[in-house]
Amino acid sequence: MHFTSETSADGVSERRFVHDGVPGVLWHPAGSALGGRPLVLLGHGGGQHKLGSRDRAQACVARYGWAAVALDAPGHGERERTAQDERFATEIGELLAAGRPISAWVARHTAALAERAVPEWRAVLDTLDALEGPGRGPGPVGYWGLSLGTVIGIPLAAAEPRIRAAVFGLAGHASLLEPAGRVTVPVEFVLQWDDELSSREAALALYGALGSRQKTLHANPGGHRAVPEFELAASERFLLGHLGRTAAGTEAGATSPAGPGATPHAGPGAA
Repeated sequence: MHFTSETSADGVSERRFVHDGVPGVLWHPAGSALGGRPLVLLGHGGGQHKLGSRDRAQACVARYGWAAVALDAPGHGERERTAQDERFATEIGELLAAGRPISAWVARHTAALAERAVPEWRAVLDTLDALEGPGRGPGPVGYWGLSLGTVIGIPLAAAEPRIRAAVFGLAGHASLLEPAGRVTVPVEFVLQWDDELSSREAALALYGALGSRQKTLHANPGGHRAVPEFELAASERFLLGHLGRTAAGTEAGATSPAGPGATPHAGPGAA
């Protein structure tokens, strides 16, 4: 893991890095170590990049004393696009221009991206575990990712025992049904009732396939990009219940992420 830059603002350190060619960002309380600190993995949506969840990462560090990390998914952000990535972008544009459905094509492409991304996430976790010496790695790990973040996150959670809780949603690909059955950690699943990129039936099937004994479905009206702010705040509360907070985090009852004056978060992004 090669750190390329570090900035600090409002008590939050943002450190950009490259790990085996994959660009990423690590956020944590400025001047503090990772040892034992809860860590949230942030998966971005299609067409976005590692900084798409910066507001959420900074808020979680400031409120709860967590660390957070995000990676550019294959073909996104600072990563080079393969010929397959370029072909996908062109064909999606042609389908949209013709008014034809794109959900099946998106599903096939994002499933291929997930096969590449899951080993990358696990390798970064291995490095963070060893970054500050034996026994000084992060504490409990959570995952938050909608849309493409879910397509990557479900097989990651199925394979990675360090993940203790996850927020998924805005996806329903058939390729996810088998790994979903191997996900056993608590899950909060977000569904947009009128999602134009992932059908309601497919999303409900994916939720049903999850092997978790503790899972909750949150459904709201609206399209793919219309996830309400209160829903995003609820996902913070869910992760807080499973990861806890550190002494550096905001004390309970201070600035509630679900309260009427909650700090807005970046939206979930595209497929």
